Amino acid sequence: MISPNLSDLPCIAVIGTGSWGTTLAVLLSQKGLRVSLWSHTEEQAARLQTERENRDFVPGLKFPPGLSVTHALDQALDECKLALIVVPAQTLRENLSHVREFLPRDAIVLSCSKGLEIGTTRRMSQVIAEELPSHADKIAVMSGPHLHREIANGLPAAGVVAADGIDVARKVQEIVMTPRFRLYTHDDVVGVELGGALKNIIAIAAGAVDGFGFGDNTKATVLTRGLAEMTRLAVAAGANPLTLAGLAGMGDLIATCASPHSRNHQVGERLARGENIEAIKASMKMVAEGVPTAKAALQMAQPLGIELPITEQVYAVAYENKEPRQAVMDLMTRAARSELD
Repeated sequence: MISPNLSDLPCIAVIGTGSWGTTLAVLLSQKGLRVSLWSHTEEQAARLQTERENRDFVPGLKFPPGLSVTHALDQALDECKLALIVVPAQTLRENLSHVREFLPRDAIVLSCSKGLEIGTTRRMSQVIAEELPSHADKIAVMSGPHLHREIANGLPAAGVVAADGIDVARKVQEIVMTPRFRLYTHDDVVGVELGGALKNIIAIAAGAVDGFGFGDNTKATVLTRGLAEMTRLAVAAGANPLTLAGLAGMGDLIATCASPHSRNHQVGERLARGENIEAIKASMKMVAEGVPTAKAALQMAQPLGIELPITEQVYAVAYENKEPRQAVMDLMTRAARSELD
């Protein structure tokens, strides 16, 4: 078989050099695609291009020959057919304002960020549609149990890609899926996005369970009741409840709540051990999205009349300096009710 010339392949752009963006860029390069990874600073772009790995976030994951790193958006997006947006939720809008000028009209925009915008409570695809209105019919979202270190190590994983147009989702599936990274398609953008965003809040609570040493019964309770409140809010926002039982809901929830590699789980553990939230955030290289998402989720739930008891307690601990043990007590002593309420 004759190997294709890299210059003849369509370019895939990855916007964001954090752990997940870097992992995805390498994953696609390993597939033989021509990938351009965009860094927000010239200095970092030059360092990554020279060192051929991201030692800050994914040390040891070598860059294939088909992966280039640049700070120039016109170079990153030149002839781009698929742009993966992998930046923190609260910086998404600002980043898109720079992308807008250089994004080819026929490019698909794939959101790989998990969160809600504080203030507007917009999902990531909604922010993209507002900032890139010319691409509103070419937006897809990807979610699932995606702990980057395991995928970087070549361990099998799966996820789901959703779009309002199923042809867009199928195109992303075709480009991104590999023998070790299986993707399913979906048309429930709302459910896939909210599952990916809200599970980060529950993961903070699950981390606190481990930090307190409460055991498996408590962990199972947090996951189950957490999934219930995730589903309540998602359905009120227009999602299919079955989506929350899939990879973007239950699947992602299990992985993020169980793994010590999860940043949100780490936040919960450290809070339970008495650390201050500001000190925790300052010590982390990457954003733990569950903290801002807790605030945005409560803003979203209020006009919908949806109760989010775990989210309320995570917010109180993270933003109001509530004692974590008191938060546990308040959850355990809520008024008795039916499980299906």
